[in-house]
Amino acid sequence: MAAGRYAPSPSGDLHIGNLRTALVAWAWARSTNRDFVMRVEDIDRVREGAAARQLEDLRRIGIDWDGPTLYQSSRRRAHEDALDKLQDKGLLFECYCSRREIAEASSAPHGGPRTYPGTCADLPEDVRARRRAELALQGRHPAMRLRPRVDSWTVMDELAGEVTEPIDYVVLRRGDGTLAYNLVVVVDDAFQEVDQVVRADDLLFTAPTQAYVAHELGLTEPVYAHVPLVINEAGDRLAKRDGAVTLRELLDAGWNVPRVVREMTASLGFEADSAASFLDVFDPARMNRKPWIFRPPV
Repeated sequence: MAAGRYAPSPSGDLHIGNLRTALVAWAWARSTNRDFVMRVEDIDRVREGAAARQLEDLRRIGIDWDGPTLYQSSRRRAHEDALDKLQDKGLLFECYCSRREIAEASSAPHGGPRTYPGTCADLPEDVRARRRAELALQGRHPAMRLRPRVDSWTVMDELAGEVTEPIDYVVLRRGDGTLAYNLVVVVDDAFQEVDQVVRADDLLFTAPTQAYVAHELGLTEPVYAHVPLVINEAGDRLAKRDGAVTLRELLDAGWNVPRVVREMTASLGFEADSAASFLDVFDPARMNRKPWIFRPPV
């Protein structure tokens, strides 16, 4: 099975930018004869009831998906197994730095493209033991960072073309035990047989790191497509503080679902007032690739 996906974090209601990205991801998967799967990324920021509201809103605009919704929190064992595999390959190291220490070290001249200066990467074992004990006295644990074997990695994006980014010593497990996005998204995409990742272009810079992690885990690297953001009139990424931007707020302001879909598809260069009619006309080659400035109804 090949699949596309949408994977929201249940931190609140989806705004029109989130819904637009989901609609494109759905249409891109369906138009390329892929399944479309849903995943709720609920291992970090979770607001009670948000996941159910998000899934309801996606259904209301006409998006459907194959199989049950996967809740990422149910996959902890698989995420830990992947971390263990990277550890066995020598691709992890403990990091004892506080955020302040990292910020101070990163602001000093050190050369190289990475934002983490590698402070803890090659400490002798006696220093590691001492730092580990110091953290334990504070009730803390070290984070686990990636020790990449390459300086950079390249992915192919359907819209941006060839994208190469430096591979940093990214955190894969935080000190509080939370598994990081750059690990779990890779593991869960492989589990759901996702080979096409369509998402907003503010995540484009993360794709090479995730593809590299997939490579080291022996997993297939997906094909990416990062679509332009929806922004406010100030040019900033659209947020809920910008006014009526969620589906419920837009409906309360007098819009209906066909109007919401029509506005989203028009911003992409198409005419459609339902998900089904959007699928009929969807063509990535004709899609508008500029950010959409959304002006909420007043």
